[in-house]
Order: sequence, then C-alpha cells, then structure tokens
Amino acid sequence: MANLRLSFITGPHERVMPLLDGRVKIEGVEDLTYTISDPSVTFWRQLTFGEFEISEMSLSSYLIARSKGMDMIAIPAFPARRFMHSELFINVDSGVKKPEDLAGKRIGVGDYQQTSALWTRGVLEHDFGVSQHQVEWWMERSEDLSHGGATGFVPPRGIKFQRIPENKSLASMLVNHELDAAPVGRAFRPEQNIVDRSTRIRASGGDWSKVKPLFPDKIAEGTRFFKAHGFIPANHTIVIRGDVYRKYPWLAFNLYSALLEAKKLAEETLARRIPQSLVFGPEYLAKTREIFGQDPFPYGIDANRQFLQTNIDFSYEQGLTPTKEQVEDLFAPSTRTV
Repeated sequence: MANLRLSFITGPHERVMPLLDGRVKIEGVEDLTYTISDPSVTFWRQLTFGEFEISEMSLSSYLIARSKGMDMIAIPAFPARRFMHSELFINVDSGVKKPEDLAGKRIGVGDYQQTSALWTRGVLEHDFGVSQHQVEWWMERSEDLSHGGATGFVPPRGIKFQRIPENKSLASMLVNHELDAAPVGRAFRPEQNIVDRSTRIRASGGDWSKVKPLFPDKIAEGTRFFKAHGFIPANHTIVIRGDVYRKYPWLAFNLYSALLEAKKLAEETLARRIPQSLVFGPEYLAKTREIFGQDPFPYGIDANRQFLQTNIDFSYEQGLTPTKEQVEDLFAPSTRTV
C-alpha cells in the first residue's frame, strides 16, 4: 500500500482534530498536510480550483456539483451538524412573531445554494407552512465568491430572488429593516475572523436592539425538531477528489476508518475538555445526551439515511438539482456498509 502525501482542507471540528494533530493516522498515508479554513472559503476554493485531495464539503453543493459532472466522491462522515433554520434573526418592525409570519417577507441568505439555506427553506415549508415561493430571497455573496459561482448557479424558476448590493450586507439590511429576517448570528461576534460581508460591513444608523432571534429558545426548537424528525441535520461531509480516488480506491475506506477513530477519541475525551468557564458545562452535556442520545453525530449511511434522503428531497423540490440521486450513490462503495 502506497505511503501517500495528501492535502486536506477543513474546519477545526473536534471530531476531526485527532486526525489533523496526528493522534489518529490514515493507513497508507505518510503525510497529511492540512489547512484550517472557514467553510465559505473551503467550499469556494475546492469547487473552483480543486486544490486539495481531500476536502470538507457542503452537502447541498456536493449534490449540485455531482449533477453538473464535477469529479469528487464522498464518504459518510459528517463533521458539522446544527439546527440551521433556528439561526434566523428578525427585525421586530417586520411584525414577525413566529415562523409562520415569514410568508410574504424578505429573507436573506449568505449563499442561496448552501446547505443552511437549503434546510432553512425546507423546514420553513414543511414544518411551518411557509412556501419558498411565498418569500423574497436576498443573497449576500457575490457570484465570483459564492459556491454557485463555481457550479453555475441560476436562481430556480418560480422564486423571487435578489442580490444584496456590494455596499450592504445581511446585517446592515436587517438592522435597517431592508430585510425582515436573516441569519446574522456571526455579525454579533465581530472578534471572529469570518469572511462574510456580515462582519466586514457593520450596520450603520440602525437600531440593533430591534434585531431578535426568530426562535428565542433554540434548545426548545432543536428539541422539537429532533423529536419530530429523529435527527440533527448535518450540513457538511468529506469528499475525495475524483482523480485521487480512482488512483487509490482504498483511500476511501481507510480515510473513513480514521475519521471514525478520530470521532470516537473526541467523544471519549469530551467531558474533560469542557472549559471551566462554562459553569454548567457538565449539566449541558448531560442535557444534550438526554435529548439526543449518546451519539448525536453518527457517521455511516444507515444511521443517516432519513436526513440524507431529506437533503436530496429538499434539493430537488427547491430546483437546485434536476433529479433525485440514490443515497448510496453519493458515497464510495467501500464505505456504504461500514
């Protein structure tokens, strides 16, 4: 088996870090050179240039890329999960009190095809009855820096679509009530190094006290969603560039096995990694396990089939992909039954 030297771009996920810091090795890989990157940059770089042999990848953009013939294959490891729809903020002048009130409103998204936007539209429609066609959608990222710029994104037929001007952002438009709702949580954390315009263009002349979360109790909404659907949606997977996979088909299984080991190690050490500044950290961990079970972040196809099928269904019904792929076909054959 070859001793490969490979490059890997990903975020600093705790379930992946044991692989990056050398505690876990990929069999057959002598050297893994990694780049830590914000997802918006990671996916743009990989979709545009194919720089890295292994990459974290947006699930929504992966489906679209495959439909366009882009050359990559995934393994069923999902390093990031969250309740993406619960990240919407609203301007109180919009009159929105509950999700159902968003019908007929203006909603901003970072990138229309990104997984968080896909799930926000899908959950609004299927859980709260707000059709994607009842909303005016505003997209922040410019075409040359968006996922869609690399995959040839064209706004789907039948939706109302606008682009946010270059001198504005999701944050500035929401605070000035040019949008009724948008995911601007990052704009409240300016100390973080995020590339989106929401943090580079600070809102001026607006009253930030009028910006409130659509779901004031995110724990309650996440619990509701999990009890209704049985999973926490994942937004990212891991892909291998197609030319590398064809040359070294064994890499998919070995990479997946290493990621499983890294995830197990992260889970085993989670309790002792809770920062002491989180006074009730152990209690929150216990609450997480009470609601979501011992493994809220499962890998593998069978444990994720329902959410993967929902992701495929959302992509198709929202006009982002022309057909519905089979779940198994998204992943390297050697990883389908592990």
